[in-house]
Amino acid sequence: MFDILSRIRRTGRLSEPYPVPGTDETASTAIQRELHAVFGRALCIRHVDAGSCNGCELEIHALSNAYYNLQGAGIRFVASPRHADLLLVTGPVSVNMEDALRQTYEAMPDPKWVLAVGDCAACGGLFGANYATRGPVSAIIPVDAVVTGCPPEPLAIMRGLLQITSKRPA
Repeated sequence: MFDILSRIRRTGRLSEPYPVPGTDETASTAIQRELHAVFGRALCIRHVDAGSCNGCELEIHALSNAYYNLQGAGIRFVASPRHADLLLVTGPVSVNMEDALRQTYEAMPDPKWVLAVGDCAACGGLFGANYATRGPVSAIIPVDAVVTGCPPEPLAIMRGLLQITSKRPA
């Protein structure tokens, strides 16, 4: 135990220094500030995995860590579509998820937005439309914005959220 503590004392801090407010701002901090300015209150997101490989889900979960701090911008994930403002869909829509996705969309109150995340949700990706999948999300429900990438990085997902929220009616 004392070996570890003495090694830490000799080495010092190895992480990056905290940013000074008002100076160089990271991209995620700038997007968070814009999201908070545009939306002002909490944006509630319902996430539906319509048949993805879970690559996009890993990037979505990264939005909740301390670096991206999505909740600090007033955005949170909810369990019920009745409490959601935005439906975030990943993966090509599988045959088994088609009705569930449609019912989730219909259960959301108006106004509602749909964000398709990943290449599979945008155009069907590698799977396209076949016997097991219906293809992109836009073939089942209307989509307001698309974030491409396989998987898209968390900043791209935040930009997609900003793109949708900036379209929000006054």
